[in-house]
Amino acid sequence: MLNGKHVILCVDDDPDILEALRVVLEANGYIVGTATSAEEGLRVYKEMKPDLLIVDLMMEEIDAGTRFVKELQAMGNKAPIYILSSTGDNLQAAIDFSELGLSGVFQKPIKPDTLLALLKAKLKKQ
Repeated sequence: MLNGKHVILCVDDDPDILEALRVVLEANGYIVGTATSAEEGLRVYKEMKPDLLIVDLMMEEIDAGTRFVKELQAMGNKAPIYILSSTGDNLQAAIDFSELGLSGVFQKPIKPDTLLALLKAKLKKQ
């Protein structure tokens, strides 16, 4: 938290997705950090120490999102991580998220109401 507000880090190589997430989250009282690559995401993560992360599964490389998550785990991350994917529903049926250290998957395009309800419930517990 920063100044009483939860900090959310969004990592996606699509600037339109990042902007949409930023607008929705900031309008609802969250502090938002953004990054367009896994490398930039690690730098912003270290600076901001987010309360929750939303990470694109396929960024500059097909498995960049999962590698990013593994690097966060190696750094001792305790914040919930949600993967954002255009194959979210299919991915959800095929993968055990807990094995990857994930809290869940969001399907692109994400519905603001779905996102906000989940964040409210998840961050309330912290």
